[in-house]
Amino acid sequence: MSVAAVIVAGGSGQRAGGLLPKQYQKVAGKPILRWTLEAFLSHPLISRIQTVIGQGHEVFFREAAEGLEVGEPVVGGGTRQASCHAGLEACATEPPQNVLIHDAARPFLSRDLITTVIRGLDHAPAVIPGLPVADTMKFAPAGVIERTVDRQSLWFVQTPQGFHFEKILAAHRKAATEGQRLFTDDAAVAEYARMQVHIVAGEQHNRKLTTQHDIEEANREHTQRYYDALPDIRTGHGIDFHVFEKGSAVTLCGISVPHTHKLKGHSDADVALHALTDAILGSIGERDIGQHFPPSDLQWKNAPSSIFIAKALELLGARGGVLSNIDITILAEVPRIAPHIDAMKSSLMELLHISGDRIAIKATTTEGMGAIGRKEGISAQATVTVRLPA
Repeated sequence: MSVAAVIVAGGSGQRAGGLLPKQYQKVAGKPILRWTLEAFLSHPLISRIQTVIGQGHEVFFREAAEGLEVGEPVVGGGTRQASCHAGLEACATEPPQNVLIHDAARPFLSRDLITTVIRGLDHAPAVIPGLPVADTMKFAPAGVIERTVDRQSLWFVQTPQGFHFEKILAAHRKAATEGQRLFTDDAAVAEYARMQVHIVAGEQHNRKLTTQHDIEEANREHTQRYYDALPDIRTGHGIDFHVFEKGSAVTLCGISVPHTHKLKGHSDADVALHALTDAILGSIGERDIGQHFPPSDLQWKNAPSSIFIAKALELLGARGGVLSNIDITILAEVPRIAPHIDAMKSSLMELLHISGDRIAIKATTTEGMGAIGRKEGISAQATVTVRLPA
């Protein structure tokens, strides 16, 4: 039985605010869309994933899905219904027997829920998850109650919504042809085509992230859950020095800072990332950066220090560990560091895949003392906290 998953990620997410559409904002260090894609990729019954994205979201999608085995997305329409239809038509070139249609902004569905919906399609042409309404319901147009509504037959519905593929595709085509374009979920499209839709038990934590508050709450909840599974807390410390030589900029935390000189080193001499690399290596009992990337090895000449960070993170990840917090202090008389700290922090967020509230970058001088005080070079110190399985 072939089962495709259509992931609807075409919305602008305006109610959530932020610089990015909500499906690309991060929860527990990963874009919301990536959580959703991973949930379906990890399910053994899903044979294909078709993502539907918004116009101009191609770069956002590539970053969110980097390294995942998902096909090219298609661009959706002006409504959710149009986007779902676009995703179904994209699947029609190699039609599956069944399809699940899921909102990208519901990133925390379980494997069991996906299985329940798929199994339900053995007995019905359409199956959707839902939660029974527990609160008293009132019908109150214009804010004035007219009557109490019987809640026993009412459900809050969720996704993924499952369908026999050919039937839901035909239903979408019928609705589009007849000018019915404002259905808010695919079950409503199925109902319009007189398909029988069955409800199965949904999940409380399969909630839709709509507002910035929703995203912040999900971030706190899932970050805490993630870290609770990693109780072995360790720290590491790193320190590095580089002298100046002729040049036009220094590289710090991956950011080019204009200056009358550059830092001398075999790689790009990013003193902050070198200290950070040593701190990560130290937290897991590894030898220092020079042992992993000896200056005598020509392949590291002028190499970006992000390579060294990636190796340290790889070694940490091989032990099942993650970065929890980093604290970097840069000691420099020149150039002036403070105006560049925000850019450095953003660079580290992308490089390390952790949120900004877990990164501190500070800069200070030595009040004219020593080699740094004489403007001969820059030093950096880094402290990290990591968490590993017990």
